[in-house]
Amino acid sequence: MPRRTFRAALAVVATILVGLGTQAPAGAASSHALIQGSGSGWSANAINQWDADVKPNGLAVVYSNSGSAIGRKEFANRTTDFGVSDIGYLGVDPITGDPDTSQGRDFAYLPVVAGGTSFPYQIRVAGKLIRNLRLSGATIAKIFTNQITNWNDPAITADNNGHKLPSITIIVVVHSEGSGATAQFTRYLDHMFPSTWRPFQGQSGSTEYFPRKNPMIGQNGADQVMNFIAQKSANGAIGYDEYSYALNKDYPVAKVLNAAGYYTLPNQYNVAVALTKAQINQDKSSPDYLLQNLDSVYTYNAVQTYALSSYSYMIIPTSSTDPKMTTAKRQTLADYLYYATCEGQKEMGPIGYSPLPINLVQASFDQTAKLKVADPNVDLNARAVTTCKNPTFDPSNPARNYLAEIAPKPPACDHTGAGPCTDAGSTGQQNPTSNSGGGTKQPATGGTKGPSTGPSATASGSASPSAGAVDPETGALLGDTGTGSGDAVALPTELAAYRSDSPTGALAVVAVLLLLLALAAPPLLARRFTRPPRDDA
Repeated sequence: MPRRTFRAALAVVATILVGLGTQAPAGAASSHALIQGSGSGWSANAINQWDADVKPNGLAVVYSNSGSAIGRKEFANRTTDFGVSDIGYLGVDPITGDPDTSQGRDFAYLPVVAGGTSFPYQIRVAGKLIRNLRLSGATIAKIFTNQITNWNDPAITADNNGHKLPSITIIVVVHSEGSGATAQFTRYLDHMFPSTWRPFQGQSGSTEYFPRKNPMIGQNGADQVMNFIAQKSANGAIGYDEYSYALNKDYPVAKVLNAAGYYTLPNQYNVAVALTKAQINQDKSSPDYLLQNLDSVYTYNAVQTYALSSYSYMIIPTSSTDPKMTTAKRQTLADYLYYATCEGQKEMGPIGYSPLPINLVQASFDQTAKLKVADPNVDLNARAVTTCKNPTFDPSNPARNYLAEIAPKPPACDHTGAGPCTDAGSTGQQNPTSNSGGGTKQPATGGTKGPSTGPSATASGSASPSAGAVDPETGALLGDTGTGSGDAVALPTELAAYRSDSPTGALAVVAVLLLLLALAAPPLLARRFTRPPRDDA
């Protein structure tokens, strides 16, 4: 190969390598800049997943899981480019009396992810982890107000159809930071069980700061709550967190009784069904535009409903004179949000969340448009629900809520007066389906199953063992092995944000270099072996 040709090939390689590192979803790489946010731990696993997804495309997003209260405060103090919170600004915190406003910084709320506030627990019998615990809302309220202190309490036995747990002290684990998960949980308690909750708190209403009273354990952040529950010394522990945290550790969460009389899990289908009853503020002139009212979610009597379902919100700056923002930052935020509300929603089911429905995706587009109003140089071309690859809806028929339609009904053994289920097919989360727009896929009813802690179900659904039985080998509450269309046990999910960097880029480099070698080697070798011998005489 002539030297000029070789140098030209190297130039091509260099161009390719530069291109590999600078791909971006909209505009040139120079149109983007690093953006930083903080806030909700409830939604942090979703945010971190998207951060990892967009990084190879030239979008740099840094997120601090500090809790909703801190996220709103840091946004108001103009120390971040965006915030994430599970509730809106309160004006004045009803518990602390502290101001809770944006301090004059113009903003908009955008729903970014849905999910369920779950109750991960550790109860081991004969060294085996029980995975089929059921709890009613009334029992949960009494556990988290120190009125039920042992797992053999009659109320817990009744929730599990007469199957009694051994005498194990309950260790209640709560968030010590200003947490959106606490706000969502205590709102549920205040609305549904005021006579239990209000005397414990000392007043009515919800709070982001759980009123921890001995012997409760406080932990700072969702990760630490889950880590405490999972440690070896925490047998008997129960806490509250977004479902993603328990799923990522392959830890069980309690099935919670709904208004239809079924004990359900916070998987993506049950959350999608529940949130069809969320009342969203549609007044665009209201400062609370798009915020949720969940009263009807708590009491919805669809059999699949998971009662503690809710949305989480991003808070974005909308003023043209915001000193923190530039065109490049606004462009990064716009592109990040487009990915998060469309393509990124496909990943929410597998990691323990539920994708947004179409009305909130459209509303998110409308809110994102305020970035362009603030700065006409922001590019928002080619963005519409008809091209949005969100698994909740079919772009050809956007009125449908696809996940809610295909949500499988719980098995009979999850109904009050039956069970509890010990079938592996009813103790975890179903393998999620992907609906990229065809609207024809059906939900998986089997899928890959993880290890079950209870006896396997028989084809006919064997009768329940005697009441009060605990399997000495597995530690499972023995009950019905119902064969309904229950959920398959989920394998633990490793979040992309926690994985080492993908080798794809490095492999691409190697492939290019090998191709170059393949092109260059034959001519070089040919010249070497056809060169006439030197005359040394």
